[in-house]
Amino acid sequence: MTVRQDQLANGVRIVTEHMPGLESASIGIWVTAGGRHERLDQNGIAHFLEHMAFKGTETRNALQIAEAIEDVGGYINAYTSREVTAYYARVLKDDVALAFDVIADIVLNPIFDPREIEVERGVILQEIGQSHDTPDDVIFDWLQEDSYANQPLGRTILGPSERVSAFSVEDFRGFVAEHYAPGNLIIAAAGAVDHDALLRMAEDMLGHLSPRKALVAEPATFTGGQTIREKNLEQAHFAMAFESPGYMDDAIYTAQIWSTAFGGGMSSRLFQEVREKRGLCYTIFAQTGAYADTGSTMIYAGTSGDQLGELAQITIDEMKRAAEDMTPEEVARARAQMKAGMLMGLESPSTRAERLARMVQIWDKVPALEDTIARIDGVTTGDLRTFAEEIATQAPAALALYGPVSGAPDLAQLTERRAA
Repeated sequence: MTVRQDQLANGVRIVTEHMPGLESASIGIWVTAGGRHERLDQNGIAHFLEHMAFKGTETRNALQIAEAIEDVGGYINAYTSREVTAYYARVLKDDVALAFDVIADIVLNPIFDPREIEVERGVILQEIGQSHDTPDDVIFDWLQEDSYANQPLGRTILGPSERVSAFSVEDFRGFVAEHYAPGNLIIAAAGAVDHDALLRMAEDMLGHLSPRKALVAEPATFTGGQTIREKNLEQAHFAMAFESPGYMDDAIYTAQIWSTAFGGGMSSRLFQEVREKRGLCYTIFAQTGAYADTGSTMIYAGTSGDQLGELAQITIDEMKRAAEDMTPEEVARARAQMKAGMLMGLESPSTRAERLARMVQIWDKVPALEDTIARIDGVTTGDLRTFAEEIATQAPAALALYGPVSGAPDLAQLTERRAA
């Protein structure tokens, strides 16, 4: 498999990976503008804009956009995260040019029809309402807000209903002008794709765009804090986050391996101690996420209200114990899980295209897969114990509790237990 990368004169970046033997390809445009690039008065507009891309262009209406891809058996979709907005499709190899034409069209030429805006506004307001009715969704929004209080990175991607209800055509055009600059566009493709052909298409369709400086995201600081909301639910939802490395920090591999060993699977410490031995919950896990300048390691569990206090305290105790006795066998197992998950995922052209775009976004290049594996293999038991000590006792923390949580320990009490 060969990774190739080019850049147009105006700053648009193109990265591909040919995967021999495949009859299909995944192709998309990743825009390095997401939720954290919004001002307070824009919160939710990046996600709304993603929806509007499919509602019509100067040459295609919404139905024609969908039919263009589905008529050839393909699939088209998009998503908005806190750092990127992605528009992508999966098609057979003979339809790559068609897919790229459609994607470039919806990214560059949305018409923002006022009637379609109102239709999609209703859809997004329903989406926001649904998220508020889903405890194990909304609790992560609260946790993010507590982790990065009063900062763009802490705001929800969907945005508040009152702002979504007020966005206008001018608001959409303004955000595009601020952030959809050529230097923020990454064309990524993997599978049965011809790099030179895609480069020519990119030049034809995007080469005319004038280079311009895009606004950059506000730096983020993990603040910590808590949200505790009592509600009559069947389960009490517990989520706790700790400051951890960003993706520019080599320690990100240590953080990811720790979260895998601690709560990443059925063999992990949390699963074995909290669920298997004590039966305190059905779902419990840990995971690490990262951004350009910060990161967060999170633990989540759902349990009954009367068992929440015990679960929270055991979780803190297990974190502290991991700093003392994390074993080489646990580290080796977590490394193997991390590598296997990554390598299995990369058998899919969609996942591989996503990785290409992500790597270019982070480092402006695609590190060799062997280098990434070497960094994972380089994490030692000592590294894990040092990280475990930091996260168990010193790292800033955030807490979100939702449901029948009366009497559960709050952040101050859990911080005391961490320090004890």
